[in-house]
Amino acid sequence: MLDSDRFVVESPYVRRARRSQWRHRLICFPYAGAGAAGFADWPQWLPADVELIAVQLPGREDRIREKPLTTMSALVRTVALALRPYLQGQFAFFGHSVGAVMAYELARALRDKRGVQPAHLLLSGHVAPDHPVSLKRLHDLPEPEFREALRELGGTAGSVVDDENLMGLLLPALRADFTLGETYRYAPGEPLSAPITVFGGDRDERAPLDGLAAWRRHTTGPFAEHVFAGGHFYLNESGAELAEAIGSALGQQTLRQEVRIP
Repeated sequence: MLDSDRFVVESPYVRRARRSQWRHRLICFPYAGAGAAGFADWPQWLPADVELIAVQLPGREDRIREKPLTTMSALVRTVALALRPYLQGQFAFFGHSVGAVMAYELARALRDKRGVQPAHLLLSGHVAPDHPVSLKRLHDLPEPEFREALRELGGTAGSVVDDENLMGLLLPALRADFTLGETYRYAPGEPLSAPITVFGGDRDERAPLDGLAAWRRHTTGPFAEHVFAGGHFYLNESGAELAEAIGSALGQQTLRQEVRIP
């Protein structure tokens, strides 16, 4: 791994793998309970002209003892302020699961309040916000059932779920993160003009393929889908392939923009 592939802590919210000659800045939002470390390997898989920023939210990893954010509106306001110095040039958002909703709602807020949008929105493992889906609520389950639900989802290793001391630290933040996603309510609005590319696993019951396709109506720009083998956490096994697909999508966008130049 090159030095340019390593994260630098630039603020409580920002971990950046600096690239001196970047053309695209990819800002990544993690799923419930995860943090910036989930993207630590991505810089080595992305093209050299893509600079990666991973958002580190309170209550996760090295911020585990901080109070988590439990409403989408508060998260969007806070993260928009923290990311303001980085929202320049060609920036794109990626998010997985509840991170996809974070990315989408932040994109809408920036459009509505500042008149700017990401150059590309890359969304993974979550249905469109207005697509009907029936999922069991997890955030208010009793602790034994909540732990078992985490085990079944696969995002938290069984060895972690069974570790009483570790789970004693993680459970409050995990429950808060699921509260964030499960209490979110979509407010109808105008579609974005930024291109949207969606990613998912072909066996993901939480984000079935018709729900991924429903993101198409949330942009007036180009739309694309990529499906990988796997369930909700397909990216844990296919991280390199996903990062390469994202790099390709950003490169294709550059070509489209260059073609439009007189």
